[in-house]
Amino acid sequence: MNLYEAIFLRKSVRNYEMEALKPSLLTEIKDYCKQIEGLNPGITTDISIIDNTKGQYKRVHLLGVKAPYYLAFYSEDKDKAMLNAGYILEQLALFLCTKGLGTCFLGNVKPKFGNTNKGNMKCMIMMAFGKSRGAHTRKPSEAKRMSLQELCVYKEVPRQWVKQLLEAARLAPSSMNSQPWRFVVYDNRIHVFSKKHNITYFGMGKYDEFNLGVMFSHLMIVAEELWLDLDLIHLEDISHKNFSNCDYVMSAVLRT
Repeated sequence: MNLYEAIFLRKSVRNYEMEALKPSLLTEIKDYCKQIEGLNPGITTDISIIDNTKGQYKRVHLLGVKAPYYLAFYSEDKDKAMLNAGYILEQLALFLCTKGLGTCFLGNVKPKFGNTNKGNMKCMIMMAFGKSRGAHTRKPSEAKRMSLQELCVYKEVPRQWVKQLLEAARLAPSSMNSQPWRFVVYDNRIHVFSKKHNITYFGMGKYDEFNLGVMFSHLMIVAEELWLDLDLIHLEDISHKNFSNCDYVMSAVLRT
């Protein structure tokens, strides 16, 4: 399994075996994360892996996700830092999936048993991981996601590679399965919008920027798999008229 295949199979895992992983695998995870280039290379990031194999950290999340390991993601607190965090951390989650491990993003959690800050960086989000108790994958058809018809406005008939990009974007995980992304689709480009939230309880919308980073990572992984020169760029002349309750974020454009 590679990252592209993992997009269609990965699921969030909330039940884990409290087994230790080989030190070499933990080192491989850290090394792989260092190789990931973020959406904004100007933002410094780092990770820490917290060993919980002895179960000493009883409860680190509102939903009680108990895992053998927790990964704390640190970043400079700059503009679009959470977008960058989602972009990097989803690639790491997919990498762990290829290694047979389960993962689950943990919002509103800080490493009370570790360092909340690391130098000039702060902990943006955490991720539980380890050997899952049960399957760490599922069939694409089992993913509870909105259809492309609900997510897209088609201005032109899209090319096949655009359809493949959109399907991968549709399957991206998001907090509370909110799927904040909306797309205006042309034959060779996709304009991405973020849906505004009318409901604010439970922090709805708080992690939209992170969620969008997760989705953008799917777009770029598919582009690499298909050998496409795809640029993620912010265009100044995009109209909001197609999605009056959305904000324009970025466009995925084929480089010619």
